[in-house]
Amino acid sequence: MGKRKVLNESELKEMKIPEEGEMLGRVIKLLGSDHVLVRCTDDKTRMGRIRGKLKRKIWIRDNDIVVIAPWDFKADDRGDITWRYTLSQVDWLKENGHLAKDF
Repeated sequence: MGKRKVLNESELKEMKIPEEGEMLGRVIKLLGSDHVLVRCTDDKTRMGRIRGKLKRKIWIRDNDIVVIAPWDFKADDRGDITWRYTLSQVDWLKENGHLAKDF
């Protein structure tokens, strides 16, 4: 088996905008075991699970802006984290109105 490749910030060129059923959130606290506490744009705090595809390539830290997709059941409490933005991408989101300036 080969090593898992961790990408650098400079290699993350593509950008994903939240789709239908997804929202932006800020990571509040890392809970361990691939779970994080996320404060979403709808003023709810959800426990997010880092998807396997994402956790093997990108590290998530406190105060990162992420895309979270709430589950079909327990939609107010839980969700899957599908994307993490870099600092330059967060600035672009704020400039284009996808994210509030004070979030």
